[in-house]
Amino acid sequence: MSEATRKYAKDLVEKMTAEEKLSQMLYASPAIERLHIPAYNWWNEALHGVARAGVATVFPQAIGMAAAFDPAFLYQVADAISTEGRAKFQEFSKRGDRGIYKGLTFWAPNINIFRDPRWGRGHETFGEDPYLTAELGIAFIRGLQGDDPDHLKSAACAKHFAVHSGPEALRHEFDAQVSDHDLYDTYLYAFSRCVKDAKVEAVMGAYNRVNGEPACGSKRLLKDILRKEWQFQGHVVSDCWAVNDFHLNHGVTKTAEESAAMAVNHGCDLNCGNAYLHLGKALEHGLISEEAVTEAVERLMDVRIRLGMMEDYPSPYASIPYDKVECREHTELSVEAARRSLVLLKNKDNLLPLHKDELHTIAVIGPNADSRDALIGNYNGTSSVYITPLEGIRQYVGEETRVLYAQGCHLYKDKVEFLAEEKDRFQEAIAAAEQADVVIACLGLDATIEGEEGDAGNEYASGDKPSLALPGLQQELLEALAATGKPVVLVLLAGSAMGLTWADAHVHALLDAWYPGARGGRAIAEAIFGEFSPSGKLPVTFYADEKELPDFCDYRMENRTYRYTSCSILYPFGYGLSYAEACYSQARVSCTECSVQDTVTLTAEVTNKGSYLIHECVQVYVRHEGRDAYEPGYQLKGIQNIVLEPGETKQAEIVLDRRDFAVITQNGECVAKPGTYTVSIGGSQPDERSEKLRGHKIDTFVIERTGQEETVAY
Repeated sequence: MSEATRKYAKDLVEKMTAEEKLSQMLYASPAIERLHIPAYNWWNEALHGVARAGVATVFPQAIGMAAAFDPAFLYQVADAISTEGRAKFQEFSKRGDRGIYKGLTFWAPNINIFRDPRWGRGHETFGEDPYLTAELGIAFIRGLQGDDPDHLKSAACAKHFAVHSGPEALRHEFDAQVSDHDLYDTYLYAFSRCVKDAKVEAVMGAYNRVNGEPACGSKRLLKDILRKEWQFQGHVVSDCWAVNDFHLNHGVTKTAEESAAMAVNHGCDLNCGNAYLHLGKALEHGLISEEAVTEAVERLMDVRIRLGMMEDYPSPYASIPYDKVECREHTELSVEAARRSLVLLKNKDNLLPLHKDELHTIAVIGPNADSRDALIGNYNGTSSVYITPLEGIRQYVGEETRVLYAQGCHLYKDKVEFLAEEKDRFQEAIAAAEQADVVIACLGLDATIEGEEGDAGNEYASGDKPSLALPGLQQELLEALAATGKPVVLVLLAGSAMGLTWADAHVHALLDAWYPGARGGRAIAEAIFGEFSPSGKLPVTFYADEKELPDFCDYRMENRTYRYTSCSILYPFGYGLSYAEACYSQARVSCTECSVQDTVTLTAEVTNKGSYLIHECVQVYVRHEGRDAYEPGYQLKGIQNIVLEPGETKQAEIVLDRRDFAVITQNGECVAKPGTYTVSIGGSQPDERSEKLRGHKIDTFVIERTGQEETVAY
């Protein structure tokens, strides 16, 4: 906020009565006509497109876009989303529609860490790595908010602060116990970067408690860390009805008045829910001061001013026309986002790409083959066009190639028709497979069983996954298809890591498509038939055996994610194949002995040895060799996307600063330590499994960092 908008907000709030101030702390804020303040509903969603307000471009779900490992591309997507949001807001406001999902305060992105693959909301995130989450979160926020902090294009919100990743069924009563090391090393890093580097306008609190304090009323999280340590200037909003949990479920207060006062006193400015309807009594009983209320409302008015909602402070974005909503430019960008999200996990004997001229009959089989739900994820808008994998394949091959379709089985039930016998679609699927030259099996999940409590079906643990196995009869169907002897391409549509150990051993090719957006079937078909090469990398770890996973409720990072795990890995974080090999040569490091204060530059020549254009994500990892038991192993600390034409060579260069080598101590301090560090540069982690899958070693260097231990800005 600038001095001008801060003064404007202060002057405006000074003219309000106490009752008027309190009314503005509700997510559905009424108009104050005498002050020319229009009504405003703060609740809007834009996780992967403007959501829940009619037609908009539906991009791939966040976890899919994360697989591109490309902040610059994510910025483009967010910029398109905010353009559509602006166009819709202007049109709705002009017509007097100021209801829910019609505003400019978008409660996105979700930058929680996807610490456990069973968490149902993990597909809303950018994956399991703090560094990648921060880089993508910063890009998304900047795309939403624009480049003029005094005239916001829209307002982003980093959620859910903090230490929040399930279980969904317990979120209203759960107390996440976390060490200071894990708090700062894993759970807060991306939030800190989004606040300090991206200047995110809002932060949303979480439902759960963190070490005993409810997140939306936590002195440590909201006052000590967010406001004091990080100097956050924006506003804090509660998750919806989370403040009621203080007294109804967490038991830290006794009444709604006490809960509302606790939230306000610790820095929660805006209430999604109804708890702040009790602020009048809280003020009357001395539980909160009018000064605290005034401070909160000034922050809320400031962002509304900068969004251009006041007549005498217009927005430069107000002229964006409505025809930008789901325009061709944006829908083509959504298809490109789907292309960039695809991760090729296996391609035995280079089965892919298929050549349609060599195929007479293709069988497209599975509950996700013709499912719109499997395209869109959650927190989604409405598309005017949907292209499922089946439709994409049919459109691509045309009438010259026969395409057989069979559902095969229900997504998770043992039959499709209510009165039918178990496995009522199996034989149809087997018959189709036996007639075909190749089988494309589209299996996985959708957001009706993998998602948020209340949105996803309770049959699947309030949105969390009870296991990593393919649900229902899908595994049995896949085995039956493989038993036909026909080559099988498994297309996985799901928002999280699944148990694919059997599939890896028995299918010929495996393509992870996530939830690829409304037109994602087009991108899937184009990839299968070689119009482009998949280039995505996994933003999460696929485990070989889910029995090795820690207890879901345990928030310690020990044995979690690639940074800490000792579990058997099937497909590692950062892994992904393509139709063209990216070869690294002449890898160099600027120094092998340097001070703890010095930067380190890694370079390598990257050559496209194939016949396809590729987007190669160069990855740099750092490992502290003298690490204590509580410290992580290899950590992603640098990424660079390089576009390579066939035969082309470009130089990659990534610079690491002292923060990239810093260690988070047991008490949460960030320090640059002298010692031995291993750094790597390549197309994946330098771990044994990645190297085996990719068929080559990753270049690594040992660096001695000397000098005195120093505290580093977190």
